[in-house]
Amino acid sequence: MNSVFTRMANPHDAAAIAEIYNQGIADRIATFETNARTAQDVAAWFNDRFPIVVTIVNDQVVAFAATFPYRARECYAGVAEFSVYVAREWRGRGIGRLTMLALLEAASRAGFWKLLSRVFVENTASRAMLASVGFREVGIYEKHARLDGRWRDVVIVERLIEENVRDE
Repeated sequence: MNSVFTRMANPHDAAAIAEIYNQGIADRIATFETNARTAQDVAAWFNDRFPIVVTIVNDQVVAFAATFPYRARECYAGVAEFSVYVAREWRGRGIGRLTMLALLEAASRAGFWKLLSRVFVENTASRAMLASVGFREVGIYEKHARLDGRWRDVVIVERLIEENVRDE
């Protein structure tokens, strides 16, 4: 039986996070990034304001989800971009959904009122998972960027964190 749980990530997880992210880079299904990341690169992501969570199976990090600044303007202080990645051998088993639910909870505790991202149009697995945890598709950025010399379109997704959206 597998022991599965999520927790807040810490800098000690940086190497495992980099390994999973580098799989996503190599697979060309989830990011425009083409340069592999090191543990030191990932360690620079950690701060108190932007949560990062990991999912652990049998004492091994198998997925992560991270938030990042959206825009520098103060009016967007409660909006964060996010990424979620699952190790190849754990994809399609509900690990991405579990990880996103943990990120949503952490983002709520951190005071964010909205998470958003962009997903390759053809990445139907990610789109379905995000819809299952309450994200809506807002629109499509056509020819958003090139990957390996080919233009790629992305779907814009967002989710309000209702408990942090208040009219005062």
